[in-house]
Amino acid sequence: MKINQTSKPLPATATGESGARSPAAKSGGQPGAAPVATDSTSVQLGATGSQLRELESSIASASVVNGQKVSEIKQAISEGRFRVNAEVVADRLIDTVQDLITASAR
Repeated sequence: MKINQTSKPLPATATGESGARSPAAKSGGQPGAAPVATDSTSVQLGATGSQLRELESSIASASVVNGQKVSEIKQAISEGRFRVNAEVVADRLIDTVQDLITASAR
């Protein structure tokens, strides 16, 4: 089990966004067409963008810690029953370092 898994957050803007164009932009720059000032611009995201944002927020609020397991380990430590398997710790440490090296090479 890795303690800290790094992941990249979703970008602030999603691919496939479409913005509302102003009437001046729609005119195609025709000669004699007066530019029209607009006070606002609207952006509409597709359904996929909305779903990604909902998924991101639900993942962010999900608990990554198993409270019951933590309590069991605390109890075992306080009673002197907790034993550390050095081989497993070393193997997982090596796995984590290899993952970090691979991720940084990208």
